[in-house]
Amino acid sequence: MLKQSWAKKTLVSISTLVLLFSGVINISAVEKKGTMNSIQLEKLDRGLVAASTSEGIFLSWRLLANEVTGYSETGLTGVNFHVYRDGEKMATVEESTNYLDKAGSSNHEYAVHAVINGKEVEESKTILPWDKAYYDLPLQKPADGITLAGESFTYHANDMIVGDMNGDGQYEYVVKWEPSNAKDVSQVGYTGKTYLDTYTLDGKLLYRIDLGVNIRSGAHYTQFLVYDFDGNGKSEIMLKTAPGTKVLRYDENGEVISEEFITMPEEDKEQGYSHHDDYRMSSEDYYAHIVDLFRNWHEQEEVISGEWPATLEECFGIEPKYAYPLSQEDAENLADYFIDVYAPERSSRNDLRNFEGFILEGPEYVTVFDGETGGELETIHYKPGRRDDGLRWGDYAMSRIEPGNRVDRFLAGVAYLDGQRPSAVFARGYYTRATIVTYNWDGEHLRENWYVDSGWTPMSNPFNDGPHGVDGTDKEFGSITTQGFHSLSAADVDGDGKQEIVYGSATIDHDGSLLYSSMDEMPEEAAGEGIARLGHGDAMHVADIDPNRPGLEMYMVFEGGAWAPYGYALRDAATGEVLYGDYTGKDTGRGMIGDIDPTKPGLETWAVKLQTAEGEDITESKGLPGTNMSIKWSADMTTQLINGSRDQTPTIDDWQKGTVLTAEGTRTNNWTKGNPSLVADIFGDWREELLVRTEDSSAIRIYLSTEVTDHKLYTLMHDPQYRAEVARQNTSYNQPSYTSFYFGSDMDWSTVLVPTVEFPVQLSSLQDLMDGYIESGDLRGPLAKQLTNTYRQMIHHYEKDSIKQARKFLAKFERQVEKRSMERFISASAKEQLTKRVKQLIEQLS
Repeated sequence: MLKQSWAKKTLVSISTLVLLFSGVINISAVEKKGTMNSIQLEKLDRGLVAASTSEGIFLSWRLLANEVTGYSETGLTGVNFHVYRDGEKMATVEESTNYLDKAGSSNHEYAVHAVINGKEVEESKTILPWDKAYYDLPLQKPADGITLAGESFTYHANDMIVGDMNGDGQYEYVVKWEPSNAKDVSQVGYTGKTYLDTYTLDGKLLYRIDLGVNIRSGAHYTQFLVYDFDGNGKSEIMLKTAPGTKVLRYDENGEVISEEFITMPEEDKEQGYSHHDDYRMSSEDYYAHIVDLFRNWHEQEEVISGEWPATLEECFGIEPKYAYPLSQEDAENLADYFIDVYAPERSSRNDLRNFEGFILEGPEYVTVFDGETGGELETIHYKPGRRDDGLRWGDYAMSRIEPGNRVDRFLAGVAYLDGQRPSAVFARGYYTRATIVTYNWDGEHLRENWYVDSGWTPMSNPFNDGPHGVDGTDKEFGSITTQGFHSLSAADVDGDGKQEIVYGSATIDHDGSLLYSSMDEMPEEAAGEGIARLGHGDAMHVADIDPNRPGLEMYMVFEGGAWAPYGYALRDAATGEVLYGDYTGKDTGRGMIGDIDPTKPGLETWAVKLQTAEGEDITESKGLPGTNMSIKWSADMTTQLINGSRDQTPTIDDWQKGTVLTAEGTRTNNWTKGNPSLVADIFGDWREELLVRTEDSSAIRIYLSTEVTDHKLYTLMHDPQYRAEVARQNTSYNQPSYTSFYFGSDMDWSTVLVPTVEFPVQLSSLQDLMDGYIESGDLRGPLAKQLTNTYRQMIHHYEKDSIKQARKFLAKFERQVEKRSMERFISASAKEQLTKRVKQLIEQLS
């Protein structure tokens, strides 16, 4: 219990740099425009990597945000570095965080030392170079399977995300396994189960989360968050679960040593729910479900209130025939008519007689897992519940009848709503009813911050109506219906130092109030008239696109076609005001931004045409750039594009230079979307790495940009907007991650926002050391008891926010370790390591 009790209070404010093994160095943040609070971010290590190239050994490492002291014409300034090869200093690097050793080989060992005022203050780990410019992280592929309908399926690695699971400053890798029969929410059929694996960089499988049969597989169902939510220095995993979800742990040989189901809430157990329940609907189940709905039609609250027709005959537009409440026989007759006549007449694609594989009943949860062990920490009900099979969500109202579609559109993300601590964001729905709920995790419980709900979009007939573009019933949030898209962003759009939730064409302020929901005048050539929503779209990008105007902008495409004011638009992120855009009259499905033309200021945007940040049309004869995913790959800070979908080999392409990387033997994900598993700055300098699955999913291949750059910038993972964007990158339709400051080849380095960072103080690391030494016998007898008691007293004062007293007990701990009369109860190595660790903690608490 002692280990858990301090988890919610493991941060101290560090506005100056605290380097492990070095001491305190006074480095202040650069004065910048905008507001940034002291913010909780990961305490990453140096992230040194080396790769063999045709020109020699390329080295790349991190500059941390709190090591920045100023800026120059080409980058930021601050800590400098010495490069070591085989223990000998070979170079001093000041203008960047990379180096090319032309005389190096893969047999050499490398390290870098941080240098301040000519003095070395911290040493990285010593590493060996990769044999190539990429590294294969080995995976353990799940076994193939067969559905209830007798169809076989296989598995491939899909989306992934990173988090520091054990607090050592290095990332672990969470990989989503998706079956070959994964479905969109509108597609009929069974799917295999979804799995989440957590790996170390060397490929050790720590645990597997088996989501079970009651979570369908597909891009819209499982959005997983990996983040240090409670500030204890170790990431948690948070996602939607259901009865049957369990965690499998493995030993050193890869053998399963335990399987544990999540904890089902007591009220669900009392109602008879079980982890062995299977809520997947067969076609027979669905037919029975419809018959039951019809038999109880008279009890629907909207029927009782007069909002919906009193009879199903009126709903279907046929002559009255039956008495209500319906008998079993009459309900079956109406069900047959609905499935075999009414639905096919509305659309030839309506084949409800063969509707199967959906999960429209049963409990839904959010579970928090310990990132280090996979252990379940808490499970609560998902908010809001589905309520029904999509009837109230509009899934029966359109000509295409799609039970389980709009109701099962899920999103998730991370946001610094208070400007300091990360919150989890979960959303359900965006075509009709739209809901968003945010939570804080304190190490023991999820605490709800706020909940946004548009309310239902009223329908006069749930079987024949137009629920899109209709206000929901909630007075404040009714206008956000049909405004969301297939992801979300967290960004400080109004400059108050706190992030908002950008939910497509609507934005929710940090406090859960509505900032705006964007509308505009329909053009003359449109199908509709008057003021209409900008509406739903498939791609959105929130960034400082135009550095010559204040604040952030957003670029979004829209699928409303003839019923939407725009097919694409660039908007002011603070107000939603359209800066430029065009009506297209069609579903404009793709759009992207990036600095692909360094001769033009700002970032370019493209969907139907290529435009500058100010809206100038610069479309060229060679067509439009790709729109699948972008990457910050080049030494000159321009943007590159990742192309290749389905069975094509992925490439990284530069709009000016052509293909700069062909990722042979790999594949992207999500069919036509062509998404890599991840694009993020996971180690090395500020450039993003490309993570893609090998063709056989035996590994995740991590590509490193080995082009030497003279630009110096802190790791992008220390920019709070970028870090939150990476955390949500796997959500639904994967979108690139953008920084809170302008990022491009024409950067004004004086405008780079440098956060004042709070790093976790990992008091538990001292107890972990003690436990290990007590177990091995290196710490024993009365000294072990003394140190355990002193540690507990230190924790007691720390939890009471008495930092001064906590430091005193850490100092007492150090004296006890070094006491000569106790030498026979502690080994030399244990004494050295415990002394080293307690000194680090005293420094951090200072």
